[in-house]
Amino acid sequence: MAENGETTAPATNGDAAQAQPKAPQMRILAQFIRDLSFENILSQKGLSGDVKPQISVQVGLDAKRRPTEGQYEVSTKYTVTSKNEGTDDTLFVMELDYAGLFHIDNVPDEQMHPFLMIECPRMLFPFARRIVSDMTRDGGFPPVNLDNVDFVAIYRQQIAQRMQQQAAAAEADQKLS
Repeated sequence: MAENGETTAPATNGDAAQAQPKAPQMRILAQFIRDLSFENILSQKGLSGDVKPQISVQVGLDAKRRPTEGQYEVSTKYTVTSKNEGTDDTLFVMELDYAGLFHIDNVPDEQMHPFLMIECPRMLFPFARRIVSDMTRDGGFPPVNLDNVDFVAIYRQQIAQRMQQQAAAAEADQKLS
């Protein structure tokens, strides 16, 4: 109470709470294999002799908004190729398109694209890694355990490629003018 007899309301932090943005929230609603193929070329061609596999992995990312508010579908595509060291003989090729359906709240629009292309694939990766390992083992080869994927580097690479394509398109338009 104030000295002159007036009462004062206690200070509230309501204004401060409203000023702070809410933390981003992400829920995985579903995960699924969109496409999966494994070709055991070694057994088809009957390659024999000393086999020393060289594994290469390519990763692709895609994301799109779903009709339901706050829902997005993120797809990770892995192509795992094994070639015999010192030759061009392909031992096997595995392709996996693994997707997830996410509900995302409290992410600003300008940060949504990197969030979808980095954080969501990070959440899907352990499951895709397991599928790749199981498929290569079930295909008759030692299981391929994927190294951790740097989704930030992939995102930056995609942005750089998009900027180069836009610059090339702008340059081509200038030449036509």
